[in-house]
Amino acid sequence: MPGAIMAVPLIDAFALPFMSRALLTVALLALAAGIVGLFISFRELEFVSDGLVHAVFPGLVIGAALGGTAALLPGAAAAALIAAALFTVIELRGGIAADAAIAVVLTGLFSLGVVLVSRQEGYVSQLQELLFGRLLTVTEAQLWQIVVVAAAAILIVGLTRRAQLFRAFDAAGAEAAGIRPLVTDLALGAAVAMLVVAGVQALGVLMVIALLTVPMAAARLVTRRFALLIPIAVVLPLLAGVLGLWLSFAWSVEAGATVSPGAVVVLLLIAGYLLAALGRVPAGLRFARRAHGGRRAAGLAAPAETGAGRGAPA
Repeated sequence: MPGAIMAVPLIDAFALPFMSRALLTVALLALAAGIVGLFISFRELEFVSDGLVHAVFPGLVIGAALGGTAALLPGAAAAALIAAALFTVIELRGGIAADAAIAVVLTGLFSLGVVLVSRQEGYVSQLQELLFGRLLTVTEAQLWQIVVVAAAAILIVGLTRRAQLFRAFDAAGAEAAGIRPLVTDLALGAAVAMLVVAGVQALGVLMVIALLTVPMAAARLVTRRFALLIPIAVVLPLLAGVLGLWLSFAWSVEAGATVSPGAVVVLLLIAGYLLAALGRVPAGLRFARRAHGGRRAAGLAAPAETGAGRGAPA
């Protein structure tokens, strides 16, 4: 297997048009996910993102049924925006816990999508494509759609970044300062929805959640400097994309194995997160030792000081 991989040079693999389009798609998604993922992580909206990923499924199915491949993105965009609005309104105005609201909308919309796709001929292959993506078959038209949608997500976050950060760190203070929570949450939900739509065509419904959450989670393990979070969260999926596409291409060409490139990219992202987590273990152990040593020193010093005080002349 290693010999088969080395038989396909990296430059030659990405000289192919479909491979270069796939890499450009990953790069665009990595950039957008790094920026939007910062606010997802700070607001702890990973489960909301998961809900949005599953909620776009019926939109994909309806779009494919009505207009084929060209209507996938509009259908997914409509479903994602509706789901984002539902999540926000139910949480803020409905008196229902956020997790319960997400679970209700997620299961309902995802089940609706499965029912709709099962009524079509060849629904098993269609379901597989929608769930796992088609990274190597991204067309130029789809690539331009991804550019537009990803840019829209970045623009929404950029215009509301101060309100998003204020609300993430001090929700009560942000509301007292005049920041409207409903508008702010809807804006972030729309940005996440746009990013979900941008990624779902390439990576599929079940894999886009990793791109939204894993790179920023790994970046927060690697550094505590705010300025480095987004660059690290962008570089990690970009490296995983290059290596994942190359490995899947080499395996399919030289070894005859059919491997989903999106799945390989996600596995490499998870591997990067695990390495970052393992790198934090020694630092955590050192901190625990210093804290334990400080407590022991304080415990030994207290009796000595007490004895000195008792033996001191009046």
